Amino acid sequence: MTALATAIDHRAVLARYGAEVPRYTSYPTAPHFSQGAGPHLWGELCGGLDHAEPVSVYLHIPFCDRLCWFCGCHTKQTRRYDPVEAYVGSLIAEIAAFRRRLGFSPRLGALHLGGGSPSFVRADDVKRLSEALHAAFDFAADAEISVEIDPSDVTDETLSGLRALEVTRASIGVQDFDPAVQAAINRPQSFERTREVITQLRASGLVSINLDILYGLPLQTPERLDATVEKVITLEPERVALFGYAHVPHVKKHQTMIRQEDLPGPEARLADAARASHALQSGGFEPIGIDHFARHGDPLAKAARGGTLRRNFQGYTADPCDTLIGFGASAISRFTGGYVQNTVPTGLYQGRIAAGEPAAERGYRMSQDDVIRAHIIERLMCDFALDLDDLKRCFGAPADPYVREALRLAASDPDGLVKVEDRRFVIRPEARSLARTVASWFDAHLQSGEARYSKAV
Repeated sequence: MTALATAIDHRAVLARYGAEVPRYTSYPTAPHFSQGAGPHLWGELCGGLDHAEPVSVYLHIPFCDRLCWFCGCHTKQTRRYDPVEAYVGSLIAEIAAFRRRLGFSPRLGALHLGGGSPSFVRADDVKRLSEALHAAFDFAADAEISVEIDPSDVTDETLSGLRALEVTRASIGVQDFDPAVQAAINRPQSFERTREVITQLRASGLVSINLDILYGLPLQTPERLDATVEKVITLEPERVALFGYAHVPHVKKHQTMIRQEDLPGPEARLADAARASHALQSGGFEPIGIDHFARHGDPLAKAARGGTLRRNFQGYTADPCDTLIGFGASAISRFTGGYVQNTVPTGLYQGRIAAGEPAAERGYRMSQDDVIRAHIIERLMCDFALDLDDLKRCFGAPADPYVREALRLAASDPDGLVKVEDRRFVIRPEARSLARTVASWFDAHLQSGEARYSKAV
């Protein structure tokens, strides 16, 4: 920690470049998508899909039976199941409409159910979704099927639904196990219940468990975070995600329930992230990008070592698919030529599906500049480096201005965050916590619009 603090003045860096930067799960980021462009672009981009090209699929379930105050997702609380059942019907109709429009069944390489709390969906409805997906897609034999789980939702019926969907990986939000922190974010979840659910998931045949931890939470002290990390390690997950809490009450009004004065400052956040990272590595996990950790044999660790790590809306992934089809309210689809986002309000989404209209609302068509910059940013976020000769091999002569831009940025870097060695633009090891800041140097859209982002650390 001492070497990190003396090598780089993080406060000066954040003051120079701005403390808020995108997480770069896409480029351009969603705030730059154009309103109303979705319906036409959706048809155009779907029409360009190759029969032989595998795709990933994302299903958004925007329901929870409790509202966690820290949450930044598009979700809504409900105590009744009727709205969830009706929404599942809309998803099934959207999936069927996609298949009819496409005219063939694409090969599915990966499926992720996110939310909200997908584990809130009852087993019969999970089976209905599985049948609809298998009718629309040709599942690869080795397809990864992952789902986000709230331990408070899990019952024997839940496990039956997961088995029917043939889930291979479960992601469980831990956040922090300390009761005081849990009360401050309205997320009660005991260590004992979490351990019990993991045992049940293992017994049901799931092969991989991912646990999420948050730093930067209200009332979270170094000791409380340390204790949480220690408990997470004892649960023996294959992966751990260590995210910084994004306090954006201007976007998520329920976050106003969290008192600003209870939040740690940027220096404390940086120290907490570094200490938790060290503990996870000491516990046998390999660091993956800026915020993931995985066991040596996990596909994510293999992808990182092999230079094939990718970034999508769920974070870091070993999924090689270039196309991701999103179903559900607010879901984003990614194509090689652009992005399309479904309308966000759940009621409006369901109304459009019922009327036989596209759910697509916003969109963005990629220019060649966007494609090249997206490649640069993804490699910096995944590898902490950009191979300048590889950039030239990928894009030919059009890459030349970007190579010059990288060399210029390295030469003019006043803080020593990057260097160029052996024709590689490299983020220095002691500056990796600022990878989002370095990636933002290549973001041509960052200064346009009025989008606000989360803290850089």
